[in-house]
Amino acid sequence: MAKRRKVGNLLALAVLSAVVQRPMHPYEMASALRAWGKDQDMKIKWGSLYTVVQNLARHGLLEAAGSTRQGGRPERTVYRITDAGREELTDWVRELVSTPEPEQLRFTAGLSVLSVLPPDEAVRLLERRLALLEEDLAGRREDLARYGREVPRLFLIEGEYELAVRAAETAWVRSLLAELTSGTFPSLPEWRAWHETGGMPFEPGEGSDTTT
Repeated sequence: MAKRRKVGNLLALAVLSAVVQRPMHPYEMASALRAWGKDQDMKIKWGSLYTVVQNLARHGLLEAAGSTRQGGRPERTVYRITDAGREELTDWVRELVSTPEPEQLRFTAGLSVLSVLPPDEAVRLLERRLALLEEDLAGRREDLARYGREVPRLFLIEGEYELAVRAAETAWVRSLLAELTSGTFPSLPEWRAWHETGGMPFEPGEGSDTTT
């Protein structure tokens, strides 16, 4: 079970991972995180950055290390990570790497109510998804190969994982489509009849070839 963090927003994790490199003001943090592609690795709401930094400082995970001013711009507070912040960062990473957590994906939600669509429409939509997945997969493979020539693998492993997840989803969608188009998908006739007659799908667990 995930621990309750003093600042549980994943943006806080990203901030700590940036400031552990060197002291930064929030604008530098945002620039560094964008340059490292962290907004591709985790959900980041950039509008919350200053609030997250202030919360980290309030809980003793960051501390002010001075301020800078460039030209006519407002003075910017530079923050550095504290010992408590380092401990929080390493403990958080240990938890994320070691402990599987259920992730509620939009695709899972859609699949859970797929029966509201006629089978033929479901096939068309899944074919569209498959095409987009295959395009995305090809792009990710190209990017990983290109970056791999310049960047140590240690800093690309999250990309490898995402590639593996996408490849698995692509294979699963392709397999589901094969069942639907060949007619081997269980309950396909009943599913089609529901929409042809206007009847409602049976509840999960009803019928001889459904499982809970």
